[in-house]
Amino acid sequence: MNNGINGKNGKRRRVRFGLIVTILGLLVYILGVDPALFGLDRSTVMGFLQISVFLVGLAMICLGGFVTLNTLWNNRRKTIAADIGYRLVSTGYVIAVITGMADVFGIGSQTFPSIPHFGIWQVVGVIIGVMTIAIGFFLLIPYPES
Repeated sequence: MNNGINGKNGKRRRVRFGLIVTILGLLVYILGVDPALFGLDRSTVMGFLQISVFLVGLAMICLGGFVTLNTLWNNRRKTIAADIGYRLVSTGYVIAVITGMADVFGIGSQTFPSIPHFGIWQVVGVIIGVMTIAIGFFLLIPYPES
């Protein structure tokens, strides 16, 4: 009996891989948001490097969640809600990146040559992006067929 990539063992490997990437992404995200938890805080403000790190962590969370939830569909045809969920996860990440890096892109309140600063509007934008990602993940959950 072949339990290769399409068998039960392959499905478990993909789910494990997705969950490991998600957990690692959460750790990277936390490192970016609050480096003091890891003894790495060197500044009183959140600068470019911290914003970049937590956005990379958020990307890893999105990727791991996508792999895991896509595997749980188990070769069934995806619903329209699941397709919308995929798009919401992607859109939410783009919202988080654009608003988080607004100063770096020159559309924020601290434009060049000022030092990029993670202000209240960026916080609100990233929260909206993360909420959009969460809604997308909820739509991606496969429900049993009735």
